[in-house]
Amino acid sequence: MIRLLALTLALTLLWSSASWAAGCPRTTVADLEDEVMCPVCGTSLGLAREAPLAQRERALIERLVQRCRTKEQIKAALVGEFGPTVLALPPHRGFDVTAYLVPVAGGLVALLGAGALLLRWRRRGATPPGATTGSAAEHLLLEADLDRLR
Repeated sequence: MIRLLALTLALTLLWSSASWAAGCPRTTVADLEDEVMCPVCGTSLGLAREAPLAQRERALIERLVQRCRTKEQIKAALVGEFGPTVLALPPHRGFDVTAYLVPVAGGLVALLGAGALLLRWRRRGATPPGATTGSAAEHLLLEADLDRLR
């Protein structure tokens, strides 16, 4: 059992060092399927199985993977072939940054609004010590009810 474990560990280390020494990044089609879109369907490539353009896109990714291209190089090739709408996420520059900033700003505004409402609610509910609420007539009625219950 120990020999089998040692052999498995040695083969794993040998395989990972060989691929690292070859300089070939280990990118797969499955690794990119959730990051690129089918231009026809408008869904991720992982969901678009039957569309001919999605199959063509998958074949291009597979060819580029076999040529040891990195993820960024493959994405650039896909944008060159199919246009910028092929990327699932917009670039982190220019006007497309709003896709990231608007949800963050909306969340901050919601948190600030909730905090303001909480403070207002707590202030309205708090009464200073010794202060009475209601009118004097209500106070007398309450005292009468308490006396009757005793």
